[in-house]
Amino acid sequence: MQVDPRGQRFAAALTTLVLATALATGNLWVLGFQALVFAAAVVMGVRRSPYGLLFAVAVRPRIGPASSSEDARPPRFAQGVGLLFAVLGLVGYLAGPEWLGISATALALFAAFLNAVFGYCAGCETYLLGRRLLASARTA
Repeated sequence: MQVDPRGQRFAAALTTLVLATALATGNLWVLGFQALVFAAAVVMGVRRSPYGLLFAVAVRPRIGPASSSEDARPPRFAQGVGLLFAVLGLVGYLAGPEWLGISATALALFAAFLNAVFGYCAGCETYLLGRRLLASARTA
């Protein structure tokens, strides 16, 4: 399956806003909401996630079709990494230590910001590196 890379940056921008709000306020409901969005993207795919659907309905019709597309597997993996950090953040805030909650949320925020502003998806790059390492291990 292919996805519009502009949709991924849109989702990263929304994620940046949500995680910045969660970090600034310490509101667990906001962080929990973002964790659910990450989980939806992992389970249903990035195109059917809440942010993916919002992009398809509200943004893409206004900006037109994509000039290119990309494989959906790396962004889906990246959403799984985001989910891991959001869950770690929730655990840290709820059960302690609090620094775990702050750190995990901040790392997820940093990754989302990199994607939103610079188009660099750290989770996607990790996925691709893992694929290359597995391929080279098979041929060795």
